[in-house]
Amino acid sequence: MDIAFRSQKSAAVEVRDLHVRLGGNPVLRGVNLRIEAGQMVALIGPNGSGKTTLLRCLLGLQKPDSGSVRLLQEGPPGPGILKRMGYVPQRLQLDPSFMLTVREFLAIRRPLTAGWFWRPSRQIDALLHEAVGEMDVTRLLDRPVAGLSGGQLQRVLICSSLLNEPELLLLDEPTAGVDTPGEADFYELIAEVHRRRRLTVVLVSHDLSMVYRHASRVFALNGVICCEGAPEEVMNAESLRQAYGIHFTPYQHQHPHSHGSHGH
Repeated sequence: MDIAFRSQKSAAVEVRDLHVRLGGNPVLRGVNLRIEAGQMVALIGPNGSGKTTLLRCLLGLQKPDSGSVRLLQEGPPGPGILKRMGYVPQRLQLDPSFMLTVREFLAIRRPLTAGWFWRPSRQIDALLHEAVGEMDVTRLLDRPVAGLSGGQLQRVLICSSLLNEPELLLLDEPTAGVDTPGEADFYELIAEVHRRRRLTVVLVSHDLSMVYRHASRVFALNGVICCEGAPEEVMNAESLRQAYGIHFTPYQHQHPHSHGSHGH
C-alpha cells in the first residue's frame, strides 16, 4: 500500500544505484534517492562525500560508471530536460576584465532577449522584471558583474537560474561567498522562491541550522545515502555520526527567535 501511495506522487529526481569513480577512487558507491516534486531538499555530508559529484551527475556533467538518473519523470539529463532546470554553482570565478553589466549578463541568459545589444534597457528590464524583483537585484542592473560582492553575485546567479522558470533548481552551497550576517536572509530568500514558484529545490549545504529551518527532507551523503528523512529525524547524533564520522559534534537545534530570557 505504501509503494502504491508513493508511486502516485511524481518524482522530480530518481537516482538508482549510482556509482562514480574519480581518479580510480570510488566517490559514489551505490547512491539511491528519490525526491518528490515540489520539495525543498537538503543534501548534507562532510567534504569529499560526493555531494558536488552527485549534482554533476544530475546535470549530465559527470557520466556515472553504473546506475541511473531520471529527472522530471522523463529520463537522464539531456538538452530538453536541462532547459527545465536551473543551477547555481558554489562559486563563480570571474576575471576582473569581464565587463558585462548585470543587465547584459541576465539578458544573455534569457532566450527571449535575443538581440539584447540593440534593445533599449527598458525593454530588457521588462523581460527580466519578475526574477530581478524577486531576487532584489534591480539596483545592481548597471553594475559590472565582475565588481559585485560575493553575496550580490550569488543573488544574480540565482536570478539568472530562474529566468527560464525552471521546475527543478539545484544549488551547490549557495552561501559560499556570502558574509555570515547575510546567510540567514539568503536562505530565507531561497525558501521564499521555493514557496512562491512551487518548484523542486535541491540544496547542498553545510549550514545545519538552515537545513533544520527550511528543508522538507534531508539526505545525508557519505559515498552512499547514510540516512534520509524529515530534518528532525535526520538531525540527531546517531544519523549525523553515520554521515560525518565519529568526531562530528551533534547538531543542537537552537530556537532562532530566543532572546536570552531563559537561563540555559
